[in-house]
Order: sequence, then structure tokens, then C-alpha cells
Amino acid sequence: MKKIGFLSFGHWTPAPGSGTRSAADALLQSIDLAVAAEELGADGAYVRVHHFARQLASPFPLLAAMAAKTRRIELGTAVIDMRYENPLSMAEDAGAADLISGGRLQLGLSRGSPEQVIDGWRHFGHAPAEGETDADMGRRHALAFLEVLGGQGIARPNPRPMFPNPPGLLRLEPHSEGLRERIWWGSGSNATAAWAARQGMNLQSSTLKDDESGEPFHIQQAAQIRAYRAAWREAGHARAPRISVSRSIFPLLDDRDRAYFGSGGKERDQVGFLDEKTRAIFGRGYAAEPEELAAQLRADEAIAEADTLLLTIPNQLGVAYCAHVIEGVLKHVAPALGWR
Repeated sequence: MKKIGFLSFGHWTPAPGSGTRSAADALLQSIDLAVAAEELGADGAYVRVHHFARQLASPFPLLAAMAAKTRRIELGTAVIDMRYENPLSMAEDAGAADLISGGRLQLGLSRGSPEQVIDGWRHFGHAPAEGETDADMGRRHALAFLEVLGGQGIARPNPRPMFPNPPGLLRLEPHSEGLRERIWWGSGSNATAAWAARQGMNLQSSTLKDDESGEPFHIQQAAQIRAYRAAWREAGHARAPRISVSRSIFPLLDDRDRAYFGSGGKERDQVGFLDEKTRAIFGRGYAAEPEELAAQLRADEAIAEADTLLLTIPNQLGVAYCAHVIEGVLKHVAPALGWR
């Protein structure tokens, strides 16, 4: 395990007991937690993107603000639903945020998952082309985004421009060199993992995937990672890819931890249907005393296959508690997984 970061969904609700009661709370606390995680020695601060929900939605202003407050930690998404995105305007936003960060962005994309509203991407002005599904549209948007990140010129210059132009076709600006190699794909199946490898994207695999064999989640996820690596080798890419998995991990260190997570109930995988056709398996959570927790995680085959572990954090419990969880994993559990 080379890198460990946190992943926040940025939930907020004006309910009793919530430490994150507004959108402003969710955004500002995300910045504060990135700062705290960097001080603790964590490697990454990642956010989930959801639309039409009381969660984080527009990642680039947030990532830029996190970048301005930190110096070392990776900043990323897991994931951006590409059905909602204009690839060219997204490339401009991503280039600006990456330059502000000094090249620390790690952007996870996906073709999308079930959302809060029906066909929410239509409200953003997007619609599948004839013969496309919405998932096809998301992948098409992703490929267009990758193409413009390459920095090639795409637009004919005006013969009488307001400002002088460099020769040839003009590219989008600002362009951030190297960002193209720091794009990830959030994959829910073996086939889409192989597709991501062929496109030269890193792999993000979460706690949910298609149930393709009936085996335990971590075994299926490990097989997915191996399929991805095989496709990467076959594609002949020059660089080595990166692979992340997400887990809910809670060392039980004090009475607060035991009160929140010590009662159990999430130690088994769960199986359900995302829609009428898609049977999915949801990975288990982990909560135990540090020594037992380390043993459980060493037995997780997908964690062993990945180079990056993202800790899903209960952001509504507040920055101080989430930092406590991150510190507990880094100090009491991570060394047993080979971190640092």
C-alpha cells in the first residue's frame, strides 16, 4: 500500500446531531479536513460528486480552494458523473485547478450511477445521441475530455484576432501538462475496468460493483483489478497505472469510536439490484480494535492488489472526529499494510 487518503461524500443536513448543517458547512469543512489530513501525513483528499442532492456537487472551486490551503497532499474526485459534463468547459476548470495545486489533481470520472432525479443530465443540457444510452454518453464525454487534455489545437484562429495567436490551431487554455495521466475511471465491472485500461486511465474501484461471480466482494474486486492490469499490458502503455479501492475502516480506539461503530452490523457483503437488470454486490465495512482490524484488512485481496486506499469518512460527525479516524488508521493500522 503506497498511498492512503480519505474520501468524503460531503453530506449535509439541517438535522439535530448533524455537524454539517448546510452546503457552506460541507464545503468549508472539506477544506479544513484536507488541511488536517495533510498535517497527519495522509496522501490524498478526495470528494464525491452528486447532483440534485445535499452533498458536494461542483468539485473544481472546492479543489482549487483545497489546493490553496495545502502544499503536498493529492486532491481528487471519486467520481465525477460525466453524463452531466461539458468536456471542454470541464477541461478549462480542471486545468485551472491543477495549476493552482501545482499538479496535484487526481480526477476520477465515471459514466454515472443512479441519481436523485430522473435523467438529471437533461437539465444540464445533455442528451444521448441516437442509438446511445446515457452510459454511452458519459463515456463519450469522458473520451472528449481526455482528448482535449492532451493539449493539441482544436480550433481555427480568427484571421483578425483581438490578441496575437501562436501558429496553428488553438488549444484550450489554461493547459496543465501531465493532467492527462492523472485521470482515473470509476469502474463497476470487469469489462469497464478493461475499457479504462485501454484508454490509459487509472482505475478507481469503490465498495460497489456488479456481482459477476457470486464470490465475496473483495475477491471479485481483486479479479477486476487483475483484468484491468492485463488489459493495460495488452494496450502497451509506457507508464505504470495506479489503482485505488475505497473502504469504510474504523479503528476502535476510544468510547466515541465504540459508540459510533462498535455495535457491528456491516461486517458482511450485501447484494442488491441497482436496476431491473443489474445485480450488485456491496463491500463490507471494517470496525475493530487495531490489531484485529489490521488482520482483517491483510486478508482483503483487493486492498493487497491496489496501490491506493481511500477511507470513506463520516463527514457529518465533524472535522475533528474525521481527522481522529484518519489518524487512527495511519498510526495504528496502516503500517501493518506496508504503508511507509
